Amino acid sequence: MSLIKIEKIRKTYGKGKAATPVLRGINVAIKKGEFVAIMGASGSGKTTLMNIIGMLDRPKSGTYHFNGQNVNGLSDKELAELRRNTIGFVFQSFNLLGRLTNRANVELPMMYNHTSHSERKRRSSELLKLVGLGDRINYKPTELSGGQMQRVAVARALANRPSVILADEPTGNLDSKTGETVLKLLSQLHSEGNTIIVITHDAYVAKQAQRIIHIKDGKIARKA
Repeated sequence: MSLIKIEKIRKTYGKGKAATPVLRGINVAIKKGEFVAIMGASGSGKTTLMNIIGMLDRPKSGTYHFNGQNVNGLSDKELAELRRNTIGFVFQSFNLLGRLTNRANVELPMMYNHTSHSERKRRSSELLKLVGLGDRINYKPTELSGGQMQRVAVARALANRPSVILADEPTGNLDSKTGETVLKLLSQLHSEGNTIIVITHDAYVAKQAQRIIHIKDGKIARKA
């Protein structure tokens, strides 16, 4: 059974004459433990598809099953809870809070999940060590390089032991050497059994995945 199964998904922005179709009947299936890249140019619909997979947005029509559960009919609250417990996000712009320490940034998802203080402290330390930042636990993001900030973002994504790591252009703001470090980290997480989905326009980044899904003009162009 697929962990993620999307069928005939359509998404349109705007109404009436201003309506712009973005996704045009998308079908995607991703199994647990896969490393998949969704690749497309700017305007192809890949970010909209990512938002639907990540339960940040809802489709206009079609069905989305996550681990066998139809998420279409869930309330906003139920959707937020499912998203919080099953998906870890890594964004191109890091989305870290500069006023907080790295530890506090990693702890945030656990706070929303009502994890105890002692467990948050233990797990945040464990995760920052995992991404090679055990000596930067009490630093703030503003004191780090771009690659280090992205590694903090990966640690934060793992905080609630999600089923899926969803990475949106994870190397987009990094130089090639630093980007390579982040890609190796994602590959390591995949080898440990995590499901990884990378959204990218970069062919080199996409080639790190087991499988590439190409999207063009809101449709699946081909699957590799």
